[in-house]
Amino acid sequence: MSARVPFLDLRAPYIELKDEIDAALLGVADSGWFLLGQQIDAFEREFAEYVGARHCVGLANGLDALRLSLIALGIGEGDEVMVPSNTYIATWLAVTQVGAVPVPVEPVLETYNIDPARIEAAITPRTRAILPVHLYGLPAEMDAITEIAARHNLRVLDDAAQAQGARFGGDRIGALADATAWSFYPGKNLGAFGDAGAVTTNDDGVADRLRVLRNYGSRVKYVNEVVGYNSRLDEIQAAVLRVKLRHLDEWNARRSRIATRYQRELAGAGLVLPVETSREKSCWHLYVVRSRDRDSLARAVAADGIDCLIHYPIPPHRQQAYAGARFAPDAFPIANRIHEEVLSLPIGPHLSDDQQGRVIAAVLEAMQRRGAAA
Repeated sequence: MSARVPFLDLRAPYIELKDEIDAALLGVADSGWFLLGQQIDAFEREFAEYVGARHCVGLANGLDALRLSLIALGIGEGDEVMVPSNTYIATWLAVTQVGAVPVPVEPVLETYNIDPARIEAAITPRTRAILPVHLYGLPAEMDAITEIAARHNLRVLDDAAQAQGARFGGDRIGALADATAWSFYPGKNLGAFGDAGAVTTNDDGVADRLRVLRNYGSRVKYVNEVVGYNSRLDEIQAAVLRVKLRHLDEWNARRSRIATRYQRELAGAGLVLPVETSREKSCWHLYVVRSRDRDSLARAVAADGIDCLIHYPIPPHRQQAYAGARFAPDAFPIANRIHEEVLSLPIGPHLSDDQQGRVIAAVLEAMQRRGAAA
């Protein structure tokens, strides 16, 4: 029997960069400095330059990046924040954790990203911010979103947890909003060896507040200006990220080639394939197809030794965590449909041609069997 095709091989990036990563890790160990040292300073400079932002502030994880950004932007108790109805729940959790109210807005079905026209319709006197997500690596419509925000005096925080290297209108995501939140969870395009996150921004004041908030509300040891948090990107993670950042564009190019092959060879198979426009260039964090018979497709490819995932099986408004909000089960039909139909195929930068061929063959065979049975 053939070996399974993993959804994502997390060991392969280390094997490819073993000498560089080992040297970086040993350098941190030898330095004896593990927090707020040279590695985080260097990573913040390098990542800010990469995305074209004035500042980068390293944090402990992506959820903290969202949560502390909202605080730094002045969002708090009772404020309304526009969030996608179709997203990973962390986007909503950050809003709730600062005492604000997530206001779900339906996506554009073709892109899965928040619909700017629906944002405008949902604005109330309590609205203070818009929080778009660049879902699956495809940028949201940032020009329309920032234009709406400017007319209504709203802040924009974009969730770029899945968008390292993605571009909108030629510019990399990371400097198109008041602040951009990043996750470097190991499975991301730019992944650490554990939890890690950051915020990029061109706003000097936001960056300064974030640096104070992440370190117990202190910029001088034992002098605490505000009620802060413990959310620091450590030196080991920063060192690993610095190594991987140098290879991010090449790895994204591999992902793009894999996506192009999927687009070509799965065309006409009866699936809804992902889209990319001249303005919105995906970094292909995920390759997500849709099928009305998603569950049987997933079972069929799994039987052929292919690991696929569902991003995501349950939309936030139907999660137990938000039962108190009393959303009707059918309140967001577009999000419901997406979560019932999506299936993510393997697309990591270390997926081999042969492995991708097996994925394609398994999907085509499953779709052909379904057509013959119809």
